[in-house]
Amino acid sequence: MAGAGFILAINLFIAALFALAFFLVGVSNRADKVAPFFSLAYVFGIVYIASEFILPQQDYPQFAYTAGFAAFLGAVTAVTLGVARRYARPLPWAGVSVIVIVSVAANWFGYTLPHDTVERNLIYQTPYAVMQACAAWIILASRRRQPIDIGLVALFALSAMQFLSKPFAAVLLGGSGDSSYTYLATTYALYSQSLGAILQVATGLLMLMLLVRDMLVEITARSETDPLSSVYNRRGFEERAAPGLQQASVPAALVLADLDAFKAINDNYGHDTGDQVIIAFAALLRDTAPPKAVVGRLGGEEFGVFLPGANLAVARLLAETLRTGFAAQPVAGLPPFVRCTASFGVAERMDGESLSGLRRRADAALYTAKRDGRDRVAVAGDPHADAMPAHPLAGTSLAKSA
Repeated sequence: MAGAGFILAINLFIAALFALAFFLVGVSNRADKVAPFFSLAYVFGIVYIASEFILPQQDYPQFAYTAGFAAFLGAVTAVTLGVARRYARPLPWAGVSVIVIVSVAANWFGYTLPHDTVERNLIYQTPYAVMQACAAWIILASRRRQPIDIGLVALFALSAMQFLSKPFAAVLLGGSGDSSYTYLATTYALYSQSLGAILQVATGLLMLMLLVRDMLVEITARSETDPLSSVYNRRGFEERAAPGLQQASVPAALVLADLDAFKAINDNYGHDTGDQVIIAFAALLRDTAPPKAVVGRLGGEEFGVFLPGANLAVARLLAETLRTGFAAQPVAGLPPFVRCTASFGVAERMDGESLSGLRRRADAALYTAKRDGRDRVAVAGDPHADAMPAHPLAGTSLAKSA
C-alpha cells in the first residue's frame, strides 16, 4: 500500500470513530439537534474515502469520481449546517442546494478535462473551500467571541485556504497523477491526505469539546432552574447574585416577594391552580425585572429579585410595579373577580454586607409587610414609614380572606 493509501486508511478509521462519537452524543441527549449533522458529516467522509480506494478499480471511473466528490461535499455541507444549527442561525438550505447542484454538475463535466491541471483541481477543491468559509462566516455572524468559537473560525478559515491551495500545491509537488488510477502513488496525495487527517481530527475534537461543553452547561442550568416557574432555584439564584456584591463601589439591592395566602389558594382551588399562580408571578418577574437582574424562586411561594447597580429607590419602584401589576392580573383557574396579591420586602446592600445579610434585612422588611396587612411594599430600615397601602384594583383578594 502506498504511503497516501496508508494515510487514507487512517482517515477512514478516524472518520468512523468520530461518526460513532457524534452519534452517541446525539443519542445521549435527544434535545441536541447539532450532533446528528456532524455524525452525518463523518459518514459522508467514510463514503468519500471508500470511493478513493474503489476509484482505481473502476472501468468507468467518471461516476465513482463524481460520487466521491459529492460525498465529501456532503461532509463539509453537513458540517456547515451543523454549525448554523449550533450558533442559532437560519439553515441556509437554498444557498447550500445551489452550491451542491452546480458543483456536482461542474465536476461531472470537468472530469473530461486533463487530469493533472490547475483548472480541473480548482473545480474540484473550490466548493469545499466555499463551504468551510461559510461555516467560519456563520460563527462570526453569531457574534460569539469565546476562545473555542474563535478557534473554530480559525480552523475553518485554515481549512478553506488549504483547499484553495491544493491545486497549486499539486503543481509544486510534481502533480496529482495523470489519471485517477495513479493518484494515490503521488507525493501530492500523501500531502493532501495527511493534511486532511490533521484537520479532520482538529475539527472533530473541537466540535466534540463544544457539544460536551453545551451538555454540561445545560445540565448545570437544569440543576439551577426551578422546573415549575422557569426561574433560578435557590442555588442558582445565590450563585449568580453573590458576584454582584463583590464591587463595593457599585450599589445593589434585593427585592423579596411572598405570595399572600397561597395556602388558601391551594385549599380552595386546588394545587393545579396554585401552580398557575406561581407560573404567572414568575413570568411577571421575568418580564418586568431589568435585563441584568437575577430572578429566583427561593421557596414554595417566596421569590427574590437581585438588582446589581440599583439603589433603594429603584428597587422599591420595581417592587411597587410588581405589586400593582400582579394585583391586577387575572390567573388561569381563578374566578374573574378574584385577584392574587403579594407582599414585598426591599433592602439595599450596606458596605461590606454579604448576600445572606442583605437577605435577612429584606426578609425582615417582608415580614413587616405581611404583618401590616399584606399586598404592600416595606423597605428595610423604617418599614412602618415605607409600607404602602393595598392596591385598589386588588378586587376580592385571597390575601384578605386568609
